[in-house]
Amino acid sequence: MYRKQTCGELRLANLGQEVTLAGWVKTVRKFGGLTFVDLRDRYGITQLVFDESVLSPELCEKANKLGREFVIQVVGTVREREQKNKNIPTGDVEIVAKELNIISSSEVPPFTIEDNSDGGDDLRMQYRYLDLRRPCVRKNLELRHKLAFECRRYLDAQNFLEVETPMLIKSTPEGARDFVVPSRMNPGQFYALPQSPQQFKQLLMVAGFDRYFQIVKCFRDEDLRADRQPEFTQIDCEMSFAEQEDVIEMFEGMMKHLFKELKGIEFDKFPRMTWEDAMKYYGSDKPDLRFDMKFVELKNTTKDYEIESVLPAGNFSVFDDVNYVAGINAKGCAGYTRKQIDGLTDFVKKSQIGAKGLIWVRKNADGTIKSSIDKFYSPEVIAAICEKFGAENGDLMLILCGEMRKTQKQLCALRLEMGEQLGFRDPSKFVPLWVIDFPLFEWDEETQRFYATHHPFTMPNPEDIPLLDTDQGKVRSWAYDCVMNGVELGGGSVRIHDSELQAKMFKLLGFTEEKAMAQFGCLINAFKYGAPPHAGLAFGLDRVVSMFAELDSIRDVIAFPKNNAGRDVMMDAPCAIDAAQLDELQIALNLKD
Repeated sequence: MYRKQTCGELRLANLGQEVTLAGWVKTVRKFGGLTFVDLRDRYGITQLVFDESVLSPELCEKANKLGREFVIQVVGTVREREQKNKNIPTGDVEIVAKELNIISSSEVPPFTIEDNSDGGDDLRMQYRYLDLRRPCVRKNLELRHKLAFECRRYLDAQNFLEVETPMLIKSTPEGARDFVVPSRMNPGQFYALPQSPQQFKQLLMVAGFDRYFQIVKCFRDEDLRADRQPEFTQIDCEMSFAEQEDVIEMFEGMMKHLFKELKGIEFDKFPRMTWEDAMKYYGSDKPDLRFDMKFVELKNTTKDYEIESVLPAGNFSVFDDVNYVAGINAKGCAGYTRKQIDGLTDFVKKSQIGAKGLIWVRKNADGTIKSSIDKFYSPEVIAAICEKFGAENGDLMLILCGEMRKTQKQLCALRLEMGEQLGFRDPSKFVPLWVIDFPLFEWDEETQRFYATHHPFTMPNPEDIPLLDTDQGKVRSWAYDCVMNGVELGGGSVRIHDSELQAKMFKLLGFTEEKAMAQFGCLINAFKYGAPPHAGLAFGLDRVVSMFAELDSIRDVIAFPKNNAGRDVMMDAPCAIDAAQLDELQIALNLKD
């Protein structure tokens, strides 16, 4: 064995013991005839002391050659440190070295291997194997391991079986784009990498495996952001003879278990909110409930519903010409300067948000009211606006207008920005939520057709099944998302198990019988042989871990992530392949400029 102890385990109880350590040199410090070395491994840091007055010249020469990230083995004796380091668990002791073996030397690393590194994201990703030596990154992966382990422990206790499903499957080009894999043995034909094991887990239900889970890699060739990667990991689950409530209770239990075991946090019952209310009050199907700041509607004349407006017509064309006017009450923010309000205006006018401007109403500390629309409305109307918002002295109301769904999203972005500015989005605070009653269909203006909001196998709410023939846009689904702090951690649905209803769904989604059979024939045929009612969901493991780690990006909890362009800068992938490989696959490239 290269080591008998780790760099994180020695304490005062080990005084006088001879120990053997191995690891990486973190720092080297020289003070006269003494050389101090901080030795690091996965478990911690231990200080080594090389005393030239008692060591052989050969050993002193070796010690003088040490540099950062050298891999060494040391034999020495544990003694108490004169100057203790309270910042590390081993800070009360040090090792007086008597033997040194340089196992591997190192070039000077391109950035410091510290929690607060001087390396930028691109550089650290290029040398990810060095970045992984940083304790903060290692802790994230340790957390990932523990969380996955606790998931398995919980699900095993609930009689779930972990079943592996194929990585090479049939392409179903609906939704996100597939990654495709050519087959040498079947020229001109391709596998796809799974976007999810959806059909397989439903087939397992048909097969009688009534409780399935899998911690599984999934692949989607889509544009990336901080919370997306081309390959990601799901905690994928399915249950037979289960309805929506059964699934919600089961996996709310799992989330409670994870928080209790890993964070020491206990939750009461997770609140529920319909999709319609989430959009109405927060402009998002994944609202951040760490703070209130609900939307207040001043005008809504959409086809869905109409409210009594406090805004008289004919005074202000900006409001008159739209079907939706709403805002938020930033309590205590009446003291915002003109510069700060202009900053908020610039924020909502960013291209990615797209608002044309921002209206504000300020109720000052002395009760006087000032707004950017004073010249269009009487003081009585402005006062009525304040009353609608429930404004108190010192409050600032921020108002947007336009097409309802678009404006709700803009207002959501503004709400989150205000929450950030006011310090309401504390990453150590966790507020869970189930969002239910999603629309079954989404209408696409460009193609003039409905698409499945979730996927074609989602069960309509039984109450709304008659609407499938009359008003598809109002049909609710038996779908549900688990949301926390404005992040969708997971979601799922009750599945259709009736062949006739499934055929009807395919028809409404524009599938011919031939196309449906070509893409989903295996599942359709399986339903002919006794399909149980079933339901399931999948959590994004990367998202859950990043939430527990109190991080904004999932890249920090993945060992070897891709960048925003979907590239692995460490391995330089994707890359061109050899012409001989293309010939063997009988593939000719037709690259466009």
